Amino acid sequence: MASHRAEDWILLRGLCREAGHWGNFPSLLQSAFPASTVHCIDLPGAGTFHRETSPKRIEEISEWVRQRADQAGMLQRPVNLLALSLGGMVAWEWLQRYPGDIAGVALLNTSFAGLSPFFHRLRWQSYRRLLQIMLEKDVYRRELAIIRLTSNRRDSDHELAETWAHIQRQRPVSVRNALRQLYAASRYRPTACANQTPVLLLSGKGDRIVAQECSKAIHGRWNVPWLSHPWAGHDLILDDGIWVAERLQDWTKQLSGIT
Repeated sequence: MASHRAEDWILLRGLCREAGHWGNFPSLLQSAFPASTVHCIDLPGAGTFHRETSPKRIEEISEWVRQRADQAGMLQRPVNLLALSLGGMVAWEWLQRYPGDIAGVALLNTSFAGLSPFFHRLRWQSYRRLLQIMLEKDVYRRELAIIRLTSNRRDSDHELAETWAHIQRQRPVSVRNALRQLYAASRYRPTACANQTPVLLLSGKGDRIVAQECSKAIHGRWNVPWLSHPWAGHDLILDDGIWVAERLQDWTKQLSGIT
């Protein structure tokens, strides 16, 4: 059932990913919220902005992204942010700096330094596979390895890897920008609370990159609602986008009931 809430949505992806990696989810979200408009903004160093140099601080990335949203006319009224992993850190910082921009924030499989140890923020079991991915020269094999690490679905690995390899060939993320984004993510420590803006945490129990304890830590610190998918991996959208859209509908309906 479609939601009646009319706030627009801005979607932010994670490390080295771009709007194209959302797949059909923007259309799915648009169907769930027909009175809204769904926007995707790429982070500096990725996608449309792959030739830009990524800042090494989440605070600077957040300012950069907000400026692009404002220039594109996306902030005429408060928006909802839906953000995955590194994008979640950008969204959180945006919320702290400009709470008037934002109606609500949904964070997917994200983590913060200071709340969670490094071996939860980047699970030690994934270190070897991540190193292999970084050293892989063949674009298709690298994207296939990323899919098999971040997703727990195996029904379309090869077709998806072809699509993602095409994205990388068209809009390549440089090793330098990848390292700068990774550095920014590793260092980000939020300095404020979530104020009164509604926040929702979603995580996948099968995430092999970021441990669910990271979402639990955010939930415990600021008492924000947290829902866990029983089997999905780090790329929660890819594994079960319908579940995400339904949880967002439930959440916004509850907020409507409050207000």
